[in-house]
Amino acid sequence: MEKITGKLTVFFDDPFWVGVFERIEENKLSVCRVVFGAEPKDYEVYDFILKNYSNLKFSSSIEVEVKKENANPKRLQREARKQGKQVGIGTKSQLSLQQQREEMKLERKTKIRQRKELEKQRKFELKQEKRKQKHRGK
Repeated sequence: MEKITGKLTVFFDDPFWVGVFERIEENKLSVCRVVFGAEPKDYEVYDFILKNYSNLKFSSSIEVEVKKENANPKRLQREARKQGKQVGIGTKSQLSLQQQREEMKLERKTKIRQRKELEKQRKFELKQEKRKQKHRGK
């Protein structure tokens, strides 16, 4: 049976409030970062999840080991309190976000390079055409 778990961490990353969605399926972690701007209320976060979760662009997956769930409610409460005190996001998530940034950067560079090449080719052809027109004019 396939198990998918998800987690949303909302924190203040000066000057904006940021949400980090972590999704674990088949022992692979993928992450998405969303900037909220002003501090979001609980109902706003819930509404955002309902409307936009399907449109989120998650990073490529990273292998992680999934710990078994703790059934003890007091332990769960302690862990929730401990996570509430933590600032920011986990290391695996940060690594995944960094990897996503690098991929986007490479993609952007290739697009810019292609655009520059096309513009250079267009200018060259225009220059050649002008040269031919000048030659014909004599």
